[in-house]
Amino acid sequence: GVIVAVFTCFFFLCLIKVRRAISRNLEAVLGPCGFLRRQLRIFRTFWTFGWCLSERYERLVTDRSFQIDIDLPRWQSLFEPGRGFVMVTAHLGNFEVGSMLPAFEEDRQVHVVREKEADPEAQQFIQELLVRAGGTRYVTHFEGEHALQGVELVHVLRDGGIVGVQGDRPRSGGRTVPAPLFGRPFPLPAGPAALARAAEVPLVPIFVFRVARLHYRVEILDPIPVGRSSSRERDVADAMGRVAAAIEWAIRQQPHQWFCFHDVWPRSVQGTGPSARP
Repeated sequence: GVIVAVFTCFFFLCLIKVRRAISRNLEAVLGPCGFLRRQLRIFRTFWTFGWCLSERYERLVTDRSFQIDIDLPRWQSLFEPGRGFVMVTAHLGNFEVGSMLPAFEEDRQVHVVREKEADPEAQQFIQELLVRAGGTRYVTHFEGEHALQGVELVHVLRDGGIVGVQGDRPRSGGRTVPAPLFGRPFPLPAGPAALARAAEVPLVPIFVFRVARLHYRVEILDPIPVGRSSSRERDVADAMGRVAAAIEWAIRQQPHQWFCFHDVWPRSVQGTGPSARP
């Protein structure tokens, strides 16, 4: 707790551009506010991120017990024999707590697609941790690591495996589809819906919220089928539009667990869209 407090205060004071980005992003969710309230919003986001990041590593490298609240009948209904699905989430809460559940609790093969770390040494460190923690049932891929990655993941899904992706941030240079988020234009990656369409499996929005110390709640939303009409682009856009609605719902539940540390909307679109609820 002391370490989290010290580093939260340190980064709150030092990361001025990140503070501005958090402030602008949360204004779309919570509405405008005065200076002191705005600083409190930013600090709460830093504070929650510090705890989620710390507990992420506790989950990976220790045997400490976590309490996971989950609707078990709804969870188990997802696991039809021989049928996979794309587990889609956002940079919200602690995704790894939820993405590991099918591998550890249901003995299902889980392949998670992650962003590459900016620093090569950090990348190597994370890879080694995930291999040690996940074993053979939890496989990590990094975006764009090889040309046939998509084909490999389609085979995983068709064989009844699960693919986990974060659906709120497109890879640099990757294909995007426009979707509304809090009444403002927001580019989402086309990949999750395109993958689900190719494998003929649904997208399942799953979000993991931090409740307290080593205590998380898993929210499972209704599966999103991806159409297979003559227009692949329309099918993908329609599905990702429903993913955007799911992400917006999740952010509204826990806005200070939305860990998006860059300015999502340029100033030119800051004033567009309907006012968010306070």
